[in-house]
Amino acid sequence: MSNIVVNYIFNRDKSSVRPGDLSKLTHLNIAFGKLQNDCNITVDHLSLISDIAFFKSHNPNLKVLLSIGSGAPEAFSNGASTKENRKKIAQSCASLLSKYDLDGIDYDWEYPCCPSNGIASSPNDKENFTELCREIRTALDKITSKHCLFTIAAGGDAFYLDFTEMDKVQQYLDYVFVMTYDLRCGFHSLTGHHTNLYRSTGDLFRTSCKDALTLFNKAGVPMEKLVLGVALYSRQWLDVPATNNGFLQLVSTHGGYGPNYTKLKSDFIDKNGYVRYWDDEAKAPYLFNGNNFITYDDPQSVAAKCDYAKEINCAGAFAWEYGCDTTGELLDAMYQNLK
Repeated sequence: MSNIVVNYIFNRDKSSVRPGDLSKLTHLNIAFGKLQNDCNITVDHLSLISDIAFFKSHNPNLKVLLSIGSGAPEAFSNGASTKENRKKIAQSCASLLSKYDLDGIDYDWEYPCCPSNGIASSPNDKENFTELCREIRTALDKITSKHCLFTIAAGGDAFYLDFTEMDKVQQYLDYVFVMTYDLRCGFHSLTGHHTNLYRSTGDLFRTSCKDALTLFNKAGVPMEKLVLGVALYSRQWLDVPATNNGFLQLVSTHGGYGPNYTKLKSDFIDKNGYVRYWDDEAKAPYLFNGNNFITYDDPQSVAAKCDYAKEINCAGAFAWEYGCDTTGELLDAMYQNLK
């Protein structure tokens, strides 16, 4: 049964949490605890940690996880590089779960072996990541009072599978949050969907949510551990030719971040010269005003994603990230179509 509904939340969203939304979630991932070069994870900057009791008062069944990000460019690769460092990270994870009323750890290394995100990397990251996950799972299993969840966020394309051993890593994980967004991003000068469920005919970049989950499953991750991603923000290209409503056009700009869903709803969707188009093949919307192209998720595309999640019996869906949709429409679409 595909039924988990997950959202990531930043500290800056603390004041905007709506109690009604908490009742629609099964999991809430607090982003980010910071992995430091000394292999300890710091959370002093996260006032959300003190709100866990508040979250659970509105949903006693809610699982709250701490997502781990990098506190320094070298932290991830260095932290995984030796057995001593891996044990330190694992113990830091376990200590945080024991200290706070957390239900698990979500590890967000973007990405092993890959320096393109401005972080340190090594060819040895591939095997070291597997060993790190083994150490974290072992440390969490020593907390006998409850089952501690261990999840990761994973890049939604073949490169991530090339840089990891997912057939081995998955045995230590409860879920893999496959980031099926940014499939078009700042690396691309061809306009197109960034979080499409299926491929579109004529698209040179053969990426989609379906392709990503299929690749992970074939790489050895059981379908029931895979979680499909929903984007609460957009990507946009400027100075786009007014051909094919701006879709699949080669331009001199790249797919930078566009408005979040709150802003799209108030100022862009069929407003201020922007027209909403629906690609029924990809099950994805986009906007074009004759010059600018915007790709995003909306309730219709989210419903299609959730229907697909149920069809393939994957674990469910997650969203990045809570503060980008103050309307609550996209979370509600996830909840209504999965629960």
